[in-house]
Amino acid sequence: MKKKIIRSGAMSFIILMGIVSLFSDMTHEGARSILGEYLNLTGASAAAIGFVSGIGELCGYSLRLLSGFIADKTRKYWTLVIAGYTIQVLAIPALALIPEHGWIAACGLVILERIGKAIKKPAKNTLISFAASEVGTGKGFAYQEFLDQLGAFLGPVILFVIALIKGSGNLFSTYRICFAMLGIPALITISLVLYSRAKYPDPEMFEKVKPQEEPFRFHKSFLFYMIAICLFAFGFADFTLITLHAAKTGAFPETTLSLLYSAAMAVDAFAALFFGWLFDRIGLKALILSTICSTFFAGFVFLTGNPWLIGVGIILWGIGMGAQESIMKAAVSSIIPASMRSTGFGIFETGFGIAWFLGSWLLGALYDIKPLLLVVTSGTAQLLAIVFYVICIRFRAKE
Repeated sequence: MKKKIIRSGAMSFIILMGIVSLFSDMTHEGARSILGEYLNLTGASAAAIGFVSGIGELCGYSLRLLSGFIADKTRKYWTLVIAGYTIQVLAIPALALIPEHGWIAACGLVILERIGKAIKKPAKNTLISFAASEVGTGKGFAYQEFLDQLGAFLGPVILFVIALIKGSGNLFSTYRICFAMLGIPALITISLVLYSRAKYPDPEMFEKVKPQEEPFRFHKSFLFYMIAICLFAFGFADFTLITLHAAKTGAFPETTLSLLYSAAMAVDAFAALFFGWLFDRIGLKALILSTICSTFFAGFVFLTGNPWLIGVGIILWGIGMGAQESIMKAAVSSIIPASMRSTGFGIFETGFGIAWFLGSWLLGALYDIKPLLLVVTSGTAQLLAIVFYVICIRFRAKE
């Protein structure tokens, strides 16, 4: 009876934190769908937008190494989660206050939003991993990702509807209204985080194996796992390249490009559920299957201007993204002991983010030269990732 109550509490905690993620993603992913054009309207050049986006992502991932280390040392998981969420979501509605030529301030808020995400991410993943150990690691992260991506789907759709109602007479004014409206899910996010902290002050109680203090050390399985996920990230193009190609080829009307991202997020959500379920049954082999699917997305997207084929590529991209956000994290939980899990998540996400940044940069340059080069590089990197997943599985079995 007691075990059933603990299991039920763990699932309730995962769902509650998933709803937090839903409103958080509704805020920042909604903003992301219009951010590039908004920065341009405030006076930022394409070079400045690209630089700030890159620096923002680099900060958003590299700082997770530090925040993960701090989380493990202090055990102040909730402090980091609350501070990170607050900074992240409030930076979005603040964009509505930017004057017409205030692109420098706007760029600062973009970077601040990414820093907020970096502060809370390892600590949040660690809290989820404690509860997920009770209900199934893959399943726990999959439910989290499903709700997370539901928000990522709804955010751009809501802004699309707002823009449709407002009209395109003054685009800058329309976007400011959109950012102001995103203040509503931002405040809901903060309220739910504070409620979660009050209701579940110590999620470590869900962890089946109680954390024991031990220094962080690399197992060979984790080392090969890091190589694999970095190769995967390196070959996994950012969605902005997909929308660029879709606009350039005229495959889709420009007014519907934000909806393509929403569609990808919907696929991501359901893929996370399936592969999370699969992970609890076959372990890391589930990552091999998801990577096989995502390996072919670039060919469908970048070698054609056919909307149906690009649509297939977007579905495969969404499958890869769903795996990255759910079972890749679940795998970290299964490899890294609980006492140093935030550090493990920090290393994982920092490596992933740097590889993604460098890969997207290279793939973008290759696209300008010849799209076929992008496709070959992307596919090769992901096939190599599969090889290292296999090596990781073998070392994991020995350990």
